[in-house]
Amino acid sequence: MTVKIGFLGGLGEVGRNCASIDIDGDLALLDCGLMFPEEDMLGVDLVLPDFSSVLDRSDDLQCIILTHGHEDHIGALVYLLKDVNVPIYGTRLTVEFARARITEHGITPDLRSVEHYEWIDHGPFRFTFIPVSHSIPDAAGVAFDTPEGIVLHTGDFKLDPTPIDGVPTDLRSFATIGQRGVRLLLADSTNAEREGYVPSEVTVGTRLTEIVSQAEGRVLVACFASHVHRVQQAIDAIVRDGRKFAFIGRSMLRNSEIAVDLGVLEIPEGSLVELKELMEMPDAETAIISTGSQGEPFAALSLMSAGDHRSVTLDADDTVIISATPIPGNETRVSRVINNLYRSGVTVFHGQNTHVHVSGHAAAEELKTFYNTVRPDALVPVHGEYRHLVANAALGKAMNIPEIEICENGDVVVLEDGNLRVERGAIPGGYVYVDGTEVGGADSIIRDRRHLADDGVLVVSIGVNFSTGEILFGPDVYSHGVTTDDGDLHALIRERVEQSVASLERPIDPDHLRTRVRNSATRAVKKSVKRRPVVLPVVIEV
Repeated sequence: MTVKIGFLGGLGEVGRNCASIDIDGDLALLDCGLMFPEEDMLGVDLVLPDFSSVLDRSDDLQCIILTHGHEDHIGALVYLLKDVNVPIYGTRLTVEFARARITEHGITPDLRSVEHYEWIDHGPFRFTFIPVSHSIPDAAGVAFDTPEGIVLHTGDFKLDPTPIDGVPTDLRSFATIGQRGVRLLLADSTNAEREGYVPSEVTVGTRLTEIVSQAEGRVLVACFASHVHRVQQAIDAIVRDGRKFAFIGRSMLRNSEIAVDLGVLEIPEGSLVELKELMEMPDAETAIISTGSQGEPFAALSLMSAGDHRSVTLDADDTVIISATPIPGNETRVSRVINNLYRSGVTVFHGQNTHVHVSGHAAAEELKTFYNTVRPDALVPVHGEYRHLVANAALGKAMNIPEIEICENGDVVVLEDGNLRVERGAIPGGYVYVDGTEVGGADSIIRDRRHLADDGVLVVSIGVNFSTGEILFGPDVYSHGVTTDDGDLHALIRERVEQSVASLERPIDPDHLRTRVRNSATRAVKKSVKRRPVVLPVVIEV
């Protein structure tokens, strides 16, 4: 039999984590995540993997397996399930976080919660979940028992010796898997460039307690709604200081409710109140736990920083804690929010000025420890920008892993007859955009928007008698986003357009006229202000 692992996303980027596993013609997906748009993806809401290679073989897709409940691993499920609805396996919290997102869209998913260490058989796929420590409870690595040997995916992990939930990365179980022989290891690369070890999550709780206890007014903690461990530590610090608190943000309210129901988040009785009730209490006795740590334009924290939130107005005595690090592409937005917070006079703590965040991904020494524990035959670094993949490959080489391949989205690793090879660009690995209500989009649309943003747009309207060539009105010029300090620019455009009309043969072909108007206006602007705006000719037969 042949085993193929194809990468639909997550390699060379942070987000869109999704891989296909093909065992002799049957397919499974490992994770199904989205990515937040980068600064130059103008107007785009979300970025998805390209599922076309899966949908073209929808009858072969047997199941989806999820490592954990972060958006970059489960956020694209709803878009895929609109076309193909198959069983989805994951641990309890992962499944419930996925269910909340999917059912909002009117889809009834076949979600199957499984326990760690339980071997699952689904068609030709046999797999088990092994607990790992990450910035969310119930995270797992996944081991696949395939005809070509064990394929092991670390999931997102680190070696936290004192995890909040008391569930560390189970190196003993990974060592047992390693003793059986790991043919291929797919390993988290996010912090491969970072030397040493990532500090334990509990160190953040200590700092949060210090900050909250010293705060004079209201405290606001912003973090990921899915980071249940961080939310728990914020609650502990707030309650320890004798404060009441409220949640703000749809995902924060939803995820906290799910986490409480599953027993992975503890909220002391009487400490959680409605926001309306909280606002009537003295500021020094209150706190808010909010979304918006990524500078999302309409998130609560962004609105507060701009003074536009309908319920909360920040005062100079308030303390804001941004307990997260910006996802690549969000740095500018987060910086803008922080600057606005400082302008409002509040005290701001964030990851660059104090210890209010630690990563959930293994640093170099942790990766080396893991490689020494598992001792795989081959390594393919996953989950990270290209430089992270390269750094992880170097760590694998230092640990004497025999075969190491750096892959990119669209590549397929083939295990066959004991050999490993990589088919480069064998499946689509590009971006699929969520743009308002539209899903699909094209890179050409983004290029057009960048063109508009850089050079602006000109609308040139003209009414012409096509038989005689007489201009009966116009040309009128309207510019948007085009530098027009030169008062003669519009006059120059009109002159060039009139010349182009005069040179056309009679009767005038309307398509030729539109082309002449566009080219004449473009050359005029380029000569005057050295720009190439988008020119929209409006030609009317009179």
